[in-house]
Amino acid sequence: MILVVSFPDDDHTAVVVERLRALGHEVVVLDTSALGTTDSLELAYETGAPAAMRLAGSGGTSGALEQDLTEATTGWWRRLRGTPPDPSITDPAAAGFASSELAEVFEGVVASLPLRWVNDPRSDADAHHKPWQWAVAADLGIALPRTVVTRDPARAHEFVAAMGPGRVVTKAFIARLDAWRETHVLDADDLERLDQVRFAPTILQEYVPGVDLRVTMVDGVAFTTEIDATATSLPSDMRMVLDEATVRAVTLPDPVLAQVRALMDRLGLVYGAVDLRRTPSGEHVFFEVNPAGLWLFCENLTGLPITDAVVEALASRDRVRVVA
Repeated sequence: MILVVSFPDDDHTAVVVERLRALGHEVVVLDTSALGTTDSLELAYETGAPAAMRLAGSGGTSGALEQDLTEATTGWWRRLRGTPPDPSITDPAAAGFASSELAEVFEGVVASLPLRWVNDPRSDADAHHKPWQWAVAADLGIALPRTVVTRDPARAHEFVAAMGPGRVVTKAFIARLDAWRETHVLDADDLERLDQVRFAPTILQEYVPGVDLRVTMVDGVAFTTEIDATATSLPSDMRMVLDEATVRAVTLPDPVLAQVRALMDRLGLVYGAVDLRRTPSGEHVFFEVNPAGLWLFCENLTGLPITDAVVEALASRDRVRVVA
């Protein structure tokens, strides 16, 4: 059995689950946001007996009214939506308590299941932190843009002055839908507000000209999408101008691929969406890796068989390979 930790309306989850079930694999989707309402984790323990861990629910999320999670052999740590309490709980303290208890049970179950993960939840959580990624990349000798993270206005002004006009970008640590911040080159208005870095740690990074490469890594295999946004309205953030960019599948040079594989190994990731930029001189500069990054847009634009690779990574880890 394959346990998928995600939510059913994630389009990446839906296509992979459909493919796995078509191949004959039993798949259970655990949506953490439903654990306080339609679904429930039911546990039991006694001396000398294995723990009982069941996912019970309406059938809409898990795909079954009740499922024995100890039968799972493989896990896909895709995307989580937290552990909100039942909306009928109106007292903030009680709601906070319920949410905390739901999270404690969920995290305990995850820690208890000896699954072959894509990705391991602990490694995945660590690898989501950009400071850790940058430290590992630097240690491996991977090219990085000059970067500072600061709440000190004086240090921010010093860095911008050292880089020169139009040579510094700012970006967010986490892409929040409720507070979206695209990566952009600091303009005059930004410079006037630069003292506001005192309110939160701010990434200031050397602007690297060149062509973007989205390298989707699956079990050591690189599916590389070249996204040339240099002639678009926002060359600093290809995510915002995909419809303007020139997109094609390419192959990474062997030395760069070796570096990316080493980074994935050090971070403990089976899957990751790695963002590089190839400069006009041919240097490959590392920006970040998203352990839960999107790949369907790359597949749709290039025909790269990334979904096939994700399905195979999970299917091959399941206890019994079922031939359709």
